[in-house]
This record gives sequence, structure tokens and C-alpha cells, in this order.
Amino acid sequence: MILRCIVANNPVIYKEFLTKTLNGASEIANRMFGKVTGKLKEHDNTQVLTEADLAVGKFIIGEIQRSYPDHNIIDEETGATDNKSEYSWVIDPIDGTANFAIGIPLYGIMLGLLEKDEPLAGGFVLPYFKETYIAEKDKGVFLNGEKLELSDRSDFSRLMVAYGVERIKENPELINKQAEFMVKIASEFLLVRNSGSVFDIAMFVKGGYGACLYNQSQIWDNVAQHIAVQEAGGIYTDFYGNPIDYSNPLSKVNSNYTYCAAPPKTHKKLQEIIHGTGSPPPRG
Repeated sequence: MILRCIVANNPVIYKEFLTKTLNGASEIANRMFGKVTGKLKEHDNTQVLTEADLAVGKFIIGEIQRSYPDHNIIDEETGATDNKSEYSWVIDPIDGTANFAIGIPLYGIMLGLLEKDEPLAGGFVLPYFKETYIAEKDKGVFLNGEKLELSDRSDFSRLMVAYGVERIKENPELINKQAEFMVKIASEFLLVRNSGSVFDIAMFVKGGYGACLYNQSQIWDNVAQHIAVQEAGGIYTDFYGNPIDYSNPLSKVNSNYTYCAAPPKTHKKLQEIIHGTGSPPPRG
């Protein structure tokens, strides 16, 4: 038990484990890309599921259970496994399944680790592009081994922003509210774009987009990218600038998360825009 705890707290082991696991998952996704079809999830007809989601999730869970058998696991498709641990792995087997299912390569695989309620390590891979992003607390974020660092620019009219708008079946009015924010942001920045996947965060962390925002996501959409943004020098909050709440993470599988990810100057500008548009939109 003592040895296991030492290993679990060694950031080098996390980096190696994340890289190996994400690259292995990427191989599975690439083999299945273009060969599977999607179906709507029974409990949420805005979400798509494919055989690849299940196969990738099974592979990642197996790797975690072999290397960190005492840790908790939260997987988008299979739910939460509570081992009464302070460490929780959070898995999104295919982020951007709707894209994946129709042959659009803008998708990724995400794997993050929480220590209690704090992101400790994480990573994501864009299988089609063979890009693997790995981050560890106080160790930086790396793309295929090369360290990344965000530029804190203030020429906002030259920056593109990724902003996702979702259809919320329980609250159609939220679409209009999200669109209102998009118009305000578009008037201050160069362009607004959205892939509906971790592809946007990847393009942000590597210096393409100037910021990423989303009003509708879940815990597995956030942990891996949260640590990556922070380690690149960015700020990662909820849409309105508040800290992200990962407390009691196994109870958060049905919670909605919003996020605003940007370098300090851009984050401040976005919050000025968001809080200057009136009352926040209702939560989905």
C-alpha cells in the first residue's frame, strides 16, 4: 500500500501513464473511425453514442485498473466507480462523438485526474491529427513532448474565439441566451468558431484560438482540459468567472458545467462582456 501511494503521487508516472494510455486509445479510435455509426442515447437525444465510445472507454478503464487499482473512475458511458479514494480519473472516451460518427475528424479523447477536488494531471489526444497533449500540476503542458505556453495578448479584434452553442431540450430559451452572448463576443473579437469538441481547446492551448467558452458540458469534458489550460498559463473558470466546483466528483456525473478558458487579459475582457449583457442565462 505504501509503494502504491508513492507511485500514485509521482508526476513522472502520471505523464508516462497518460501518454501511453491516450496513444493506445487513439489507435483504437483511428481503427474505428469511418467504420461505425452513431445512435442517439436513450436518456439524452442530443447526445450520440458509437461502438468506439465503448471500446475506448473499456480500454482506458482497464489501463487505470491495472496501474491505479485503488483510484476512483468516472467514465461518460459507464458511470462512476467509487473506491473511496482521494484520486478520481475522469474519462471522455470520444469527445465530439457526433463528429466522429459522420466522419468528421474534429474529435478527441480526454483523461483527467482529480486529487480530491483539484485537477492534478490530465491529457487529451486528437487521434486523426496525431497530437497528444499532456499536463501535470506545476510541470507544464506538452504537445507531443514540446512545451506550450499561451501568449497574453490584448489585440482582441485579431483573436478568434471558440464558443459552443448547444441545443438544450429542457430549456430551448437557453439557445437564445447563448446566442446573445455570442453576438456580443463576436463584436469585440475577430471571429467566433466551434467544433463541439476538445479540438477547440487543443487549438487554443497551441496558440490558434484566443479563448474557449461553453455553456453546456459535463465533468468529463472539463478536468483534462482544465489542467492543460492552467499549465499553459491560462485561466479556467466557469462561464461567469467563478471557480469550477469538482467537490465530491462522483456525485457530479449529472451536473452541468460551463467554462471560460483564456489568458488573463482575454479572460478579463470576456468577463466584462459577459457581465455587461444583463442577467446570466438560465442553466441547462
